[in-house]
Amino acid sequence: MSYTYKYPRPCITVDIILFRKKAGPTEVLLIQRDKDPFAGRWAFPGGFVDMDEELEAAAYRELFEETGISNVKLQQWRTFGAVNRDPRHRTITVVYKGWADDNKIEPPVAGDDARNVKWWRIDQLSPLAFDHTFILTEALQSCNEC
Repeated sequence: MSYTYKYPRPCITVDIILFRKKAGPTEVLLIQRDKDPFAGRWAFPGGFVDMDEELEAAAYRELFEETGISNVKLQQWRTFGAVNRDPRHRTITVVYKGWADDNKIEPPVAGDDARNVKWWRIDQLSPLAFDHTFILTEALQSCNEC
């Protein structure tokens, strides 16, 4: 199926905020980007939605491709669409959130366009790629369990 439009259209992505609770502060799973923009910076797992793909399927696919994690439940949380949130083009992201249970998930393994993957304590984060610091702040403010 081919799509051609007279007017430009925004790109749609999904981003995944996956939390886990350990003995200390809550942790969030981040990938280290391997490609520009923001190569080397930490970000949420995520990526572009395929033309024939449901949003939720894209979220689970991207999480698995970039981290190797598949046995979690994600819920659509919010959409972010600031005009300049991606330096490449107009991008709107649908954010999914979930909680990981260490007894049920695989250890994360970087894959696809992720250079590295790591659990980060939410009190030890440096600025993230794109607008992910802003998105994480919003997520933490709306999180009773965090």
